[in-house]
Amino acid sequence: MYIDADTIIKAASLLGALGALAAAVIAVYKVVDINRKQTEIINAMQEEQTLICYGLRGALQGLIEQGCNGPCKDALDKLDKHLNKSAHPHVPEG
Repeated sequence: MYIDADTIIKAASLLGALGALAAAVIAVYKVVDINRKQTEIINAMQEEQTLICYGLRGALQGLIEQGCNGPCKDALDKLDKHLNKSAHPHVPEG
């Protein structure tokens, strides 16, 4: 078998195409992996924020029971509306 310049060019173009394909597959895998990790982090942050909101709600309710009305009642009303809205995102505002 004789190896001429045309055979070398064809082999190089084949290797280049395979390398580009492998690089594209690796890039897509990395994007999917980063997206999965970010989703896990966001879910953990949402759980933490939910706990903070419920703790804040309890503290505000306790302050209102102790007689601290005014801003505490306003804040509790706004927090209740926010929690209800985020718990039922499919219900349109009206």
